Amino acid sequence: MLIDGTISSMKYTNSPIEQITFNNKKFFIKRDDLLDKDFSGNKARKFYYFLKNDFKNITKVVSYGSVQSNAMYSLSVLCKLRKWDFDYYVDHVADYIKTNPIGNYKEALSNGMNIIEGKVPENIDTNTLFIPEGGALKEASLGIKILAQEIIKWAEQTNTKDLKVFLPSGTGTTALYLQKYLPFEVITCSCVGDEKYLEKQFSLLEKKKHPKIISLDKKYHFGKLYKEFYEIHKDLKEQTNIEFDLLYDSKGWLCVKKHLKTCKSSILYIHQGGLLGNISMIQRYKYKYDKII
Repeated sequence: MLIDGTISSMKYTNSPIEQITFNNKKFFIKRDDLLDKDFSGNKARKFYYFLKNDFKNITKVVSYGSVQSNAMYSLSVLCKLRKWDFDYYVDHVADYIKTNPIGNYKEALSNGMNIIEGKVPENIDTNTLFIPEGGALKEASLGIKILAQEIIKWAEQTNTKDLKVFLPSGTGTTALYLQKYLPFEVITCSCVGDEKYLEKQFSLLEKKKHPKIISLDKKYHFGKLYKEFYEIHKDLKEQTNIEFDLLYDSKGWLCVKKHLKTCKSSILYIHQGGLLGNISMIQRYKYKYDKII
Protein backbone atom coordinates (compact mmCIF):
# COMPACT_ATOMS: atom_id res chain seq x y z
CA MET A 1 0.00 0.00 0.00
CA LEU A 2 1.33 3.43 -0.96
CA ILE A 3 0.93 6.00 1.78
CA ASP A 4 1.73 9.61 0.79
CA GLY A 5 3.77 8.30 -2.11
CA THR A 6 5.70 5.74 -0.06
CA ILE A 7 5.16 2.08 0.75
CA SER A 8 3.88 0.82 4.07
CA SER A 9 6.88 -0.27 6.15
CA MET A 10 5.21 -3.54 7.13
CA LYS A 11 4.78 -4.85 3.58
CA TYR A 12 7.47 -6.93 1.86
CA THR A 13 9.26 -7.69 5.16
CA ASN A 14 9.14 -10.29 7.95
CA SER A 15 9.20 -13.52 5.98
CA PRO A 16 8.90 -16.74 8.02
CA ILE A 17 11.75 -19.10 8.89
CA GLU A 18 11.02 -22.82 8.63
CA GLN A 19 13.00 -25.90 9.60
CA ILE A 20 13.37 -28.61 6.99
CA THR A 21 15.29 -31.86 6.61
CA PHE A 22 17.18 -32.52 3.39
CA ASN A 23 19.32 -35.61 2.89
CA ASN A 24 18.99 -36.37 6.64
CA LYS A 25 20.38 -32.99 7.70
CA LYS A 26 18.37 -30.19 9.29
CA PHE A 27 18.35 -26.70 7.80
CA PHE A 28 16.51 -23.48 8.46
CA ILE A 29 14.97 -21.73 5.45
CA LYS A 30 14.29 -17.99 5.35
CA ARG A 31 11.21 -17.94 3.11
CA ASP A 32 11.66 -14.68 1.27
CA ASP A 33 9.76 -16.34 -1.57
CA LEU A 34 6.66 -15.84 0.61
CA LEU A 35 7.04 -12.08 1.13
CA ASP A 36 4.29 -11.32 -1.37
CA LYS A 37 2.53 -13.01 -4.28
CA ASP A 38 3.89 -10.52 -6.82
CA PHE A 39 6.90 -8.88 -5.18
CA SER A 40 9.12 -11.30 -3.30
CA GLY A 41 12.60 -12.73 -2.90
CA ASN A 42 15.88 -10.87 -2.95
CA LYS A 43 14.62 -8.44 -5.60
CA ALA A 44 11.89 -7.23 -3.23
CA ARG A 45 14.64 -6.61 -0.67
CA LYS A 46 16.93 -4.89 -3.19
CA PHE A 47 14.20 -2.63 -4.57
CA TYR A 48 12.58 -1.87 -1.21
CA TYR A 49 14.38 1.47 -1.16
CA PHE A 50 12.51 2.54 -4.29
CA LEU A 51 9.17 1.58 -2.76
CA LYS A 52 9.86 3.13 0.62
CA ASN A 53 11.12 6.54 -0.50
CA ASP A 54 9.44 9.30 -2.42
CA PHE A 55 10.65 10.21 -5.92
CA LYS A 56 8.52 13.18 -6.89
CA ASN A 57 10.26 13.84 -10.20
CA ILE A 58 10.54 10.21 -11.39
CA THR A 59 8.16 9.03 -14.11
CA LYS A 60 10.16 6.16 -15.63
CA VAL A 61 12.61 3.37 -14.76
CA VAL A 62 15.21 2.12 -17.23
CA SER A 63 17.11 -1.13 -16.80
CA TYR A 64 18.62 -3.94 -18.87
CA GLY A 65 19.46 -7.66 -18.76
CA SER A 66 18.18 -11.01 -19.97
CA VAL A 67 14.73 -11.64 -21.35
CA GLN A 68 13.75 -13.98 -18.49
CA SER A 69 15.39 -12.01 -15.68
CA ASN A 70 13.89 -12.12 -12.19
CA ALA A 71 14.96 -8.49 -11.73
CA MET A 72 13.09 -7.52 -14.90
CA TYR A 73 9.85 -8.94 -13.56
CA SER A 74 10.31 -7.41 -10.09
CA LEU A 75 11.04 -4.01 -11.62
CA SER A 76 7.84 -4.31 -13.65
CA VAL A 77 5.94 -4.84 -10.38
CA LEU A 78 7.76 -1.91 -8.77
CA CYS A 79 6.82 0.37 -11.67
CA LYS A 80 3.22 -0.81 -11.64
CA LEU A 81 2.99 -0.03 -7.92
CA ARG A 82 4.58 3.37 -8.37
CA LYS A 83 2.72 4.14 -11.62
CA TRP A 84 6.03 4.62 -13.45
CA ASP A 85 6.82 3.69 -17.04
CA PHE A 86 9.34 0.89 -17.43
CA ASP A 87 11.75 0.55 -20.35
CA TYR A 88 13.79 -2.67 -20.31
CA TYR A 89 16.64 -3.19 -22.76
CA VAL A 90 17.77 -6.59 -24.03
CA ASP A 91 20.25 -7.69 -26.68
CA HIS A 92 17.68 -9.82 -28.47
CA VAL A 93 14.25 -11.42 -28.04
CA ALA A 94 13.92 -14.75 -29.82
CA ASP A 95 11.00 -15.03 -32.23
CA TYR A 96 9.50 -17.99 -30.35
CA ILE A 97 9.47 -15.92 -27.12
CA LYS A 98 7.76 -13.05 -28.91
CA THR A 99 5.04 -15.31 -30.28
CA ASN A 100 4.76 -17.49 -27.16
CA PRO A 101 5.50 -15.31 -24.10
CA ILE A 102 6.14 -17.25 -20.92
CA GLY A 103 7.41 -16.83 -17.36
CA ASN A 104 9.02 -13.57 -16.24
CA TYR A 105 8.83 -12.10 -19.75
CA LYS A 106 5.09 -12.72 -20.10
CA GLU A 107 4.23 -11.35 -16.65
CA ALA A 108 6.48 -8.30 -17.02
CA LEU A 109 4.75 -7.44 -20.29
CA SER A 110 1.38 -7.76 -18.58
CA ASN A 111 2.59 -5.27 -15.97
CA GLY A 112 3.24 -2.71 -18.69
CA MET A 113 6.94 -3.21 -19.43
CA ASN A 114 8.28 -1.76 -22.69
CA ILE A 115 10.80 -4.25 -24.06
CA ILE A 116 13.47 -2.67 -26.28
CA GLU A 117 16.09 -4.55 -28.28
CA GLY A 118 19.30 -2.53 -28.20
CA LYS A 119 21.62 -0.64 -25.89
CA VAL A 120 20.56 1.63 -23.04
CA PRO A 121 20.76 5.30 -24.13
CA GLU A 122 23.79 7.13 -22.79
CA ASN A 123 21.78 10.18 -21.77
CA ILE A 124 19.16 9.51 -19.09
CA ASP A 125 16.94 12.48 -18.25
CA THR A 126 16.25 13.69 -14.71
CA ASN A 127 12.76 12.14 -14.72
CA THR A 128 14.18 8.67 -15.30
CA LEU A 129 15.62 6.31 -12.71
CA PHE A 130 18.36 3.98 -14.02
CA ILE A 131 18.72 0.66 -12.21
CA PRO A 132 21.65 -1.58 -13.25
CA GLU A 133 21.29 -5.24 -14.15
CA GLY A 134 20.26 -7.44 -11.22
CA GLY A 135 19.83 -4.50 -8.85
CA ALA A 136 23.53 -4.24 -8.01
CA LEU A 137 23.48 -0.83 -6.36
CA LYS A 138 24.10 0.75 -2.96
CA GLU A 139 20.42 1.57 -2.46
CA ALA A 140 19.82 -2.19 -2.15
CA SER A 141 21.42 -2.06 1.30
CA LEU A 142 18.23 -0.69 2.93
CA GLY A 143 16.07 -3.72 2.26
CA ILE A 144 18.90 -6.15 2.94
CA LYS A 145 19.65 -4.45 6.26
CA ILE A 146 16.03 -5.11 7.25
CA LEU A 147 16.50 -8.75 6.21
CA ALA A 148 19.60 -8.97 8.42
CA GLN A 149 17.68 -7.47 11.34
CA GLU A 150 14.97 -10.11 10.93
CA ILE A 151 17.61 -12.87 11.03
CA ILE A 152 19.26 -11.37 14.14
CA LYS A 153 15.90 -11.13 15.89
CA TRP A 154 15.07 -14.76 15.05
CA ALA A 155 18.49 -15.93 16.26
CA GLU A 156 17.96 -14.11 19.57
CA GLN A 157 14.44 -15.49 20.01
CA THR A 158 15.59 -19.06 19.31
CA ASN A 159 18.87 -18.68 21.22
CA THR A 160 20.81 -19.61 18.06
CA LYS A 161 24.38 -18.43 18.53
CA ASP A 162 26.37 -20.64 16.15
CA LEU A 163 24.85 -19.82 12.78
CA LYS A 164 26.03 -19.73 9.19
CA VAL A 165 23.92 -18.03 6.54
CA PHE A 166 24.02 -19.35 2.97
CA LEU A 167 22.61 -18.03 -0.29
CA PRO A 168 23.65 -18.39 -3.94
CA SER A 169 24.69 -15.21 -5.76
CA GLY A 170 24.23 -13.49 -9.11
CA THR A 171 25.76 -10.06 -8.61
CA GLY A 172 26.37 -10.92 -4.94
CA THR A 173 24.65 -7.77 -3.68
CA THR A 174 22.40 -9.54 -1.17
CA ALA A 175 25.19 -11.69 0.25
CA LEU A 176 27.52 -8.69 0.49
CA TYR A 177 25.15 -6.50 2.47
CA LEU A 178 24.02 -9.39 4.64
CA GLN A 179 27.65 -9.90 5.67
CA LYS A 180 27.94 -6.19 6.40
CA TYR A 181 24.95 -6.20 8.76
CA LEU A 182 25.07 -9.70 10.27
CA PRO A 183 27.27 -10.92 13.15
CA PHE A 184 27.29 -14.39 11.52
CA GLU A 185 29.38 -15.74 8.67
CA VAL A 186 27.68 -15.41 5.28
CA ILE A 187 28.60 -18.03 2.68
CA THR A 188 27.75 -17.87 -1.01
CA CYS A 189 28.58 -19.32 -4.42
CA SER A 190 28.81 -17.60 -7.79
CA CYS A 191 26.10 -18.61 -10.25
CA VAL A 192 26.57 -16.09 -13.07
CA GLY A 193 30.36 -15.86 -13.35
CA ASP A 194 33.36 -17.36 -11.57
CA GLU A 195 34.72 -16.50 -8.14
CA LYS A 196 36.83 -13.62 -9.50
CA TYR A 197 33.72 -12.10 -11.07
CA LEU A 198 31.90 -12.26 -7.74
CA GLU A 199 34.80 -10.71 -5.82
CA LYS A 200 34.89 -7.90 -8.37
CA GLN A 201 31.15 -7.32 -7.90
CA PHE A 202 31.62 -7.18 -4.13
CA SER A 203 34.43 -4.64 -4.43
CA LEU A 204 32.40 -2.33 -6.64
CA LEU A 205 30.04 -1.77 -3.69
CA GLU A 206 32.14 -2.47 -0.57
CA LYS A 207 35.90 -2.80 -0.21
CA LYS A 208 35.93 -4.99 2.90
CA LYS A 209 34.02 -7.57 4.92
CA HIS A 210 33.09 -9.80 2.01
CA PRO A 211 31.17 -13.08 2.29
CA LYS A 212 32.96 -16.40 2.00
CA ILE A 213 32.75 -17.91 -1.49
CA ILE A 214 32.55 -21.67 -1.97
CA SER A 215 32.59 -23.48 -5.30
CA LEU A 216 32.21 -26.79 -7.07
CA ASP A 217 34.87 -28.66 -9.04
CA LYS A 218 32.80 -28.54 -12.21
CA LYS A 219 32.36 -25.24 -14.02
CA TYR A 220 28.77 -24.33 -14.85
CA HIS A 221 27.58 -21.83 -17.45
CA PHE A 222 24.69 -19.65 -16.35
CA GLY A 223 21.39 -20.52 -18.01
CA LYS A 224 22.54 -23.85 -19.46
CA LEU A 225 20.81 -27.09 -18.52
CA TYR A 226 22.53 -29.62 -16.25
CA LYS A 227 21.08 -32.96 -15.25
CA GLU A 228 22.36 -32.62 -11.66
CA PHE A 229 20.57 -29.24 -11.33
CA TYR A 230 17.28 -30.82 -12.36
CA GLU A 231 17.76 -33.83 -10.10
CA ILE A 232 18.54 -31.84 -6.94
CA HIS A 233 15.63 -29.52 -7.74
CA LYS A 234 13.27 -32.50 -7.79
CA ASP A 235 14.88 -34.02 -4.67
CA LEU A 236 14.36 -30.77 -2.75
CA LYS A 237 10.71 -30.56 -3.78
CA GLU A 238 10.11 -34.20 -2.84
CA GLN A 239 11.87 -34.05 0.55
CA THR A 240 10.89 -30.55 1.71
CA ASN A 241 7.72 -29.73 -0.26
CA ILE A 242 9.38 -26.39 -1.13
CA GLU A 243 10.04 -25.32 -4.70
CA PHE A 244 13.42 -23.68 -5.26
CA ASP A 245 14.77 -21.72 -8.21
CA LEU A 246 16.48 -23.78 -10.92
CA LEU A 247 19.02 -21.16 -12.00
CA TYR A 248 20.49 -20.27 -8.61
CA ASP A 249 19.26 -22.66 -5.92
CA SER A 250 20.21 -25.86 -7.72
CA LYS A 251 23.86 -24.85 -7.77
CA GLY A 252 23.49 -23.40 -4.27
CA TRP A 253 22.23 -26.67 -2.82
CA LEU A 254 24.94 -28.64 -4.63
CA CYS A 255 27.47 -26.38 -2.88
CA VAL A 256 25.71 -26.87 0.46
CA LYS A 257 25.75 -30.62 -0.11
CA LYS A 258 29.48 -30.61 -0.84
CA HIS A 259 30.80 -28.11 1.72
CA LEU A 260 28.28 -27.93 4.56
CA LYS A 261 26.92 -31.46 4.99
CA THR A 262 29.18 -32.05 8.02
CA CYS A 263 28.99 -28.48 9.35
CA LYS A 264 28.26 -28.40 13.10
CA SER A 265 26.76 -24.90 13.00
CA SER A 266 23.10 -24.24 12.33
CA ILE A 267 22.62 -23.31 8.67
CA LEU A 268 20.10 -20.74 7.51
CA TYR A 269 19.44 -20.90 3.77
CA ILE A 270 17.95 -17.77 2.23
CA HIS A 271 15.22 -18.66 -0.26
CA GLN A 272 15.36 -15.71 -2.67
CA GLY A 273 12.31 -16.44 -4.78
CA GLY A 274 12.63 -16.37 -8.56
CA LEU A 275 10.05 -19.11 -8.99
CA LEU A 276 8.28 -17.46 -11.92
CA GLY A 277 11.42 -18.13 -13.94
CA ASN A 278 11.00 -21.85 -13.28
CA ILE A 279 8.08 -22.01 -15.70
CA SER A 280 10.31 -21.66 -18.75
CA MET A 281 13.24 -23.55 -17.18
CA ILE A 282 11.13 -26.61 -16.31
CA GLN A 283 9.78 -26.75 -19.86
CA ARG A 284 13.34 -26.88 -21.15
CA TYR A 285 14.43 -29.48 -18.58
CA LYS A 286 11.46 -31.76 -19.23
CA TYR A 287 12.05 -31.59 -22.97
CA LYS A 288 15.75 -32.48 -22.58
CA TYR A 289 15.81 -34.93 -19.66
CA ASP A 290 12.46 -36.44 -18.74
CA LYS A 291 12.55 -38.86 -21.64
CA ILE A 292 15.85 -40.32 -20.46
CA ILE A 293 15.68 -40.06 -16.63
